[in-house]
Amino acid sequence: MNAPLPPNTAYPATRPIVLPISDSGISAALQILFAAAVGITVINLFATQTLIAPIAAALGLDVRLSGMVAMLPQLGYAAGLILLVPLADLLENRRLIVCLLACCALALAAATVSTTGWLFLMAIFLAGSASSAIQIMVPLAALMAPEAHRGRVVGNVMSGLMLGILLSRPLASLLVDLGGWRLLYLILALLVALVATTLSRTLPRRQPVANLSYLALIKSLWHLLLSQPVLRRRALTAALAMATFSLFWTAVALLLTQPPFSLDQRHIALFALAGAAGAIAAPLAGRLGDRGWTRPAGHAAHLTMIAALLLAGIAGSGWGGFIVAAHPMLAISMLVLAAIGLDAGVTTDQTLGRRAINLLQPEARGRLNGLFVGIFFVGGALGAASAALAWVNGGWTAVCLLGIAYAAATLVIGVLQKH
Repeated sequence: MNAPLPPNTAYPATRPIVLPISDSGISAALQILFAAAVGITVINLFATQTLIAPIAAALGLDVRLSGMVAMLPQLGYAAGLILLVPLADLLENRRLIVCLLACCALALAAATVSTTGWLFLMAIFLAGSASSAIQIMVPLAALMAPEAHRGRVVGNVMSGLMLGILLSRPLASLLVDLGGWRLLYLILALLVALVATTLSRTLPRRQPVANLSYLALIKSLWHLLLSQPVLRRRALTAALAMATFSLFWTAVALLLTQPPFSLDQRHIALFALAGAAGAIAAPLAGRLGDRGWTRPAGHAAHLTMIAALLLAGIAGSGWGGFIVAAHPMLAISMLVLAAIGLDAGVTTDQTLGRRAINLLQPEARGRLNGLFVGIFFVGGALGAASAALAWVNGGWTAVCLLGIAYAAATLVIGVLQKH
């Protein structure tokens, strides 16, 4: 067993598996491990969005309940952010992370062998709740780095998180095409179990200095939200950026299935895979934050989001006189560029926001991250819900206009906020 390490300082990652330490205070190997861990864990929260029909058919779910297949993992995650992540300010972090990931793996295994709808729905809810371990891993990685390199480390870990989110849908589609939805859950269960085993041997121990009970920790969330203006501003811009992200990715699949594109699920998966290139912005954003360029980098990210949606409007709705039906391949190429630009802008905003949050009260880092992520997930839910309304009432044009409105709001808030 490793000796406890100081709760609120940066420290090297020396465990039974010894990893070399870099000048950022955390080894490159451990940064890659963190990125892989959060990227693998987050997949189960989004993968089911493309699997509603086959899962509902296999388990005999009523059509009125089929939407819960996509909703319950994220609802469980939200519950975990509020009820489980604050434990990071109370309990030893390595043991907490490993226990949560082990529970996640068991829940995913239960989903794999489920033969009834209620058992499957309960399993994916519990897997989503336990996946909140992600929001203990990210601040732990930030804690291990000195302040001068914290943005770089957060950006590197965030690149794994964003890749997991972006690749979850194409990965799910491809695995279902190969062996059905149970194969997806089996592979996820095995991968998360492997992550838990590896982290149990490589993570440092961190015992927080806690003077509060669990109930007092939960009650303190409201006080933290009121007392931290940086948290409120960063969470608001992250929520609007996430709304833009969810809006685009919810509606673009509908666009691509229609003429003149008429793509099938495999080709839509490849489109999503191409769009994942935007995740490369996370490490760059972290480095810009470390150099004191947070404001210009944030403004550039929001302007990039607006430009991406304008390009999407040209490619999908023929803005500016572009004839989509006459140039479908060019239109798809433009949509891919729009997806990469949008993802890069959203990733940059979230990375800069996480860096700012992890520079606040060290003793409340778990609760601050739980609040930050919980609020921007509300934005994601808003974007997904508004995508359906915009699509029904105005098609792709309405989707792009609403996305521009969300992105413009993030820009305005970023410009108006204080240094």
